[in-house]
Amino acid sequence: MKSFLPLIFGMTAVTYLPRLIPLITMTERPINPLLKRFLLYIPYTALSALIVRGIIEAPTEMQLATIIGIVAAGICSFFKGGLILSVLVSVVAAFLVL
Repeated sequence: MKSFLPLIFGMTAVTYLPRLIPLITMTERPINPLLKRFLLYIPYTALSALIVRGIIEAPTEMQLATIIGIVAAGICSFFKGGLILSVLVSVVAAFLVL
């Protein structure tokens, strides 16, 4: 049987280096406030893209739980609940409806 260890180390390097290099090179550089504000919205944008896909692909028997979960996440986000708290609140709300 072949050893997969070189493959695992290679995949680790290819995944880790693109994240490490910008962190090292841009740590001391100031970021434009407009760019910083743009980067702060990326997690919410990614979450909304996942939510929209979930709405479109939701089975008919789970539509009520989906809508309740979205409303709960929206209310929690509106009151500055944060990304993780919003996701947890929506999951719990959908679970309670189911």
